[in-house]
Amino acid sequence: MIAIIITLGTMGLLTSIPLAAILTAHKRSSMKLQIKMMETEAELEKLKVESYAIETEKLRLELAQEKQALLEMEQNHRLSQHSSK
Repeated sequence: MIAIIITLGTMGLLTSIPLAAILTAHKRSSMKLQIKMMETEAELEKLKVESYAIETEKLRLELAQEKQALLEMEQNHRLSQHSSK
């Protein structure tokens, strides 16, 4: 009777080891996927920030060009008014 209990206990222990290995491998695989996803999200966020900075600089340059064009138009208008007098 004791031999049967020991045998069953040993079999239970032996079957739980592969199950534990499977669960550990699954958890490890899941964690690797989560890390990869977080790295991808971080890279995407970095690209968004860079894109925003580039777009902001582009708009700043366009605004400066428009301001310069308006100043030149104003200056030309003053010169044309002054020379017509």
